[in-house]
Order: sequence, then C-alpha cells, then structure tokens
Amino acid sequence: MLTIDGAYGEGGGQILRSAVTLSAITGKSIEVINIRAKRHNPGLRPQHMHATRAVAEIFSARVENLKVGAEWIRFVPKPDNYEGGELRIDTGTAGSIPMILQTIIPAVALSGKSLSVQVTGGTDVKMSPTADYLRFIMHNAYKNIGINFSLNILKRGYYPKGGGVIQAEISPCKNISPFDLLNRRNIEPKIASVCCQLPKSVAERQISSALLRLERRGVRCNFYSSSFESSLSPGTSILVYSESDFGPYIGGDSIGARDKSAEKVGEEAVQNFIESYEVNVPIDRFLADMLVIPLSLTKGKSRYRIGIATEHLKTNLHVVSQIVGCKYQIEPAEKSYIVTIEGSRLSE
Repeated sequence: MLTIDGAYGEGGGQILRSAVTLSAITGKSIEVINIRAKRHNPGLRPQHMHATRAVAEIFSARVENLKVGAEWIRFVPKPDNYEGGELRIDTGTAGSIPMILQTIIPAVALSGKSLSVQVTGGTDVKMSPTADYLRFIMHNAYKNIGINFSLNILKRGYYPKGGGVIQAEISPCKNISPFDLLNRRNIEPKIASVCCQLPKSVAERQISSALLRLERRGVRCNFYSSSFESSLSPGTSILVYSESDFGPYIGGDSIGARDKSAEKVGEEAVQNFIESYEVNVPIDRFLADMLVIPLSLTKGKSRYRIGIATEHLKTNLHVVSQIVGCKYQIEPAEKSYIVTIEGSRLSE
C-alpha cells in the first residue's frame, strides 16, 4: 500500500483528491495521512468525504476511516468491478459540487468508463472554482485532450443552505492526447454573471464594475450576460474568461458575500483573470492543476505555459509523480513558467 503524506507542500485537499482519483484509475491501494494538515480546520470536509465515497462506490473500493474530520484514510479499489451507470450524491450542505466533480470526472473517463451523476450541494462557494468555470474552462480544455463531459446546472447552490444541483454526463476516454500550448491567441474575454434571490441591479453593478476594470487595463469586452436563477440561499457569482476550442483557457471568477459589494465581486473576478491575460499565457493557475492528472497518463510529453507557479501546482505534480511515476519540471520563461509533464501510460 502506497502512503501519501497530506501535509506535503501546501497540505490541502487536492492531495487527497488526486490520490483517490489515481488510485481508482491505476488500481493501486493508497493510504493518505495528515489530510489537509495545513488548513485551519484539518481533516476531511464534507465535499472530500462525498467525493471519496462516490469514487469508492463507482470502483467498488474499500475505504477505511471515511468520516468528516478524519486525518487519514485507506482506499483499496477494485477497478475491474466498476459499477458505473447512474449515481446520485447529496452533500447535505453547501459542500463544493465542482470539487466533487473534479475528482469523479477524470477517475471515470480515464478508466475508459461512462457515468451519469447528479450532485447536490454548493455550485458556487468559497475556496472552489465555480460551476461556470468547470463548464466554460475545464470542459473545453479537457475536450482538447480527449476527455468529454457535459454539465447541466439545474439549480444554483450557495452558502449556507446549498441545495444546488448539477447533472453531469461523463464519457469514456479512449486516448489522452499530449498537450502543447505555449502561445496564446488574443481572444476577447467574455463575462458570465449569475444572481439568485438578489435585485437585478446587483448583476448589473457586477458586470459594470468588471467592464470598467477591464477597460482601465486596456482590454475590450463586448460579450457579457447575466442570468437570474433559483436557489435556496441568496447568492451571486461572476466569471471573466477567454477560451476557444484550441486555447487559450483562462478564467477568473468571484463569489458574492454578505460583506462584499457587487463592485468588489466584479473587480475580484477581473483581477483573477488579468493575472494570466496580461502576461499572455494560455493556461491559468487553476486549470494548471486540473491538467496534471490526465497529462500524467498520456503517452508522450506535454507542455503548457502559466503566469504563476503556485505551491498548489507543485504539490499536485509531486503527489501524482509518486503514484504514476511521471516526470515533470517547471521552468521560468519570460515573466511566466513552462510546465512539462512526461506521461507514464500505465497500460503499456
């Protein structure tokens, strides 16, 4: 059994998610210790527990010590006993649906399986990508390398009540393509704003603030939309993004909060977007993490350029290399960094 130290590097939940995903794909049994050791509330949170439980159910895995607050788990999968088809997950909280889907989608697709899954919880919550980020950025980037999934946001879910619902359809990935994306085409950004149980003026102020901040940075934006959807708790989110079928894939999102003005929400999203856009890179810091698992399993070498090499990314690369034996490096390059991953195709 392979032991993964959850306190390594940035010591967050990504270590657990990556370890469980790759355990399911490779059939390797793992023990993750010191889970989220460097967070102020260490141990398993509800979204980590539900994601792990879902992968365990799909792959008929045996899991020890799976409970909220647990500082260690053991995960023993049986990939040949895959029980896909349909699955429903209810966090019972505003636990992050995007975080759960980040775990399930590569595990299922890279095992050559399919799954229809409905997840209930938080669609747009703190410390997590928004549902729209997955729908517009992760989806298109994954499609480029051969992983296909669709997301249907049936209901939004915000803190504290959650209750959001996303239906995901995951297709089997027969072949992962190496990825080489060092240069960025200049694609004009778009803005997607969502409001629930809040005045229409909130969405308008968010978009106006984002447009003004972009204009001040010399960036044009002629494509923006606002939607008013249902939810149990009032909430709002916004995504500023630039993408096409073959890149770039960069986005910046922000979540509303009781003590945060609509203008601040719009400005924050632009700031998250601009950090990649202004240094002319094709991949943002969040997608950089999401690409590690699939590219670690390709046949061949992949490269992509990013603006910021986060501790999150460095930790994820280290953990994934421990499990599958891929090689990687991060090199500085003209106010940016080039990430290289030499995949280890396990079936060969």
